[in-house]
Amino acid sequence: MTAALAGLEPPKDMTPRQCTDELGALLAPYAREVEADLVLWMVEPDTPPELAEAMEYCVLGGGKRLRPALVLLSAEAVGTPAHDELTRRAAVAVELVHCYSLVHDDLPAMDNDTLRRGRPTAHVKFSEAMAILVGDALLSRAFGVLTECSDHKSNLLAAELARAAGPAGMIAGQAADMGLCRIPDGLEGLVFTNTRKTAALIRSAARMGAICAQANEPQLSAISEYAHSLGLAFQLADDLLDVVGSADKLGKTPGKDAQAGKRTYVEQVGLDQARCVAQELTDQAVEALQPFGPAGEKLTELAGLLTERNR
Repeated sequence: MTAALAGLEPPKDMTPRQCTDELGALLAPYAREVEADLVLWMVEPDTPPELAEAMEYCVLGGGKRLRPALVLLSAEAVGTPAHDELTRRAAVAVELVHCYSLVHDDLPAMDNDTLRRGRPTAHVKFSEAMAILVGDALLSRAFGVLTECSDHKSNLLAAELARAAGPAGMIAGQAADMGLCRIPDGLEGLVFTNTRKTAALIRSAARMGAICAQANEPQLSAISEYAHSLGLAFQLADDLLDVVGSADKLGKTPGKDAQAGKRTYVEQVGLDQARCVAQELTDQAVEALQPFGPAGEKLTELAGLLTERNR
């Protein structure tokens, strides 16, 4: 690790709350940009107002905006500080897919959760049928937002996002998480699930930003390695927070994994070892950014802050 990159890791004595505050400050400008574009592109003309209201409730109700920020941050790291229309559309598309996944995750047939981002979940606020339709609308609209751009790279981005969100990516991870398909026992099975359920979309977001910025193969490979490790560390940190966090900080119900009997790193190896693995993954993510030098500083800072946050 270079001295420049090492200096951007959060201090070891920084509290989880301080890390969370720093994370919010880092992501805030990207969140504002993405939210303005979500308002611009999310709801098509002629969408029934009831459906539009439910879509806006599920998408515009807060959140870190991590995945769209990764699109923008990766484009910057490759060397495109100004966000052109295609990059902005890619960020919106990734966030729409993420929000769709949250809406469907919360359904009674899935995690049966009643709280998301500190508010009633979609099926509680509206109805189960409307929640299903909102998820469908957000997923399909994501690809509309991407392909409405005339840039020839939009097709590459659509294919990238479809792989990450599809039956070999996020959906496979969800099926594994719900015990609906066979996976290996122990930690190997956890890696299978987390790679697909969480890391696939995070990796895709970073790759999409790099593709928008016309990254070369070494740059794209480095970004992919970074985001893969980041995604696994992010899920592990979420597993830890599900054990030690509170509803008022998390904005969702803690303890759901244990109640559902789900396999997590915490359940498999305990809190202390899970924290160690999270730190190892974060270190791997930071190491992958070495080829970018100072251009990767924000991505480096993001990796450290995500692992230490309290929500």
